[in-house]
Amino acid sequence: MQQLSGLSSQRGASATSIVLFIIVLGVAAKLVIAIVPAQVSDYQLTKTLESQLKKANSDSVTANQFVEQVNKQLSINADYDTKAEDVFTFTNKKTGQLAIYKKYEKTNTLYGNVDIVNRFEGNIDAAAAE
Repeated sequence: MQQLSGLSSQRGASATSIVLFIIVLGVAAKLVIAIVPAQVSDYQLTKTLESQLKKANSDSVTANQFVEQVNKQLSINADYDTKAEDVFTFTNKKTGQLAIYKKYEKTNTLYGNVDIVNRFEGNIDAAAAE
């Protein structure tokens, strides 16, 4: 009969390691669910701002008209929570040379009172919009 001692005779995972693996997998899944949608939303918002900025600069639109256009586009995109005034500030308000600085946060609840805060910042100018 074989002797069952030592590490070479052990096979498989223990119950503790399986439970820990499931917990780690659950936390990782929850992190992905909280972070990825915010990143995708920021990507879409950045593309929207770039296209609106390019259009505004080519049409020689003023800063106030640009804000109105962005708010209208956000409404069309069904992004009712976001207002242009809360997302960006102007770094250049000259007509035809508009440039903005995007800075905002998205907060998602992880568990209970633990939140994940996604901060998004970046310059969008006429060169980036083209």
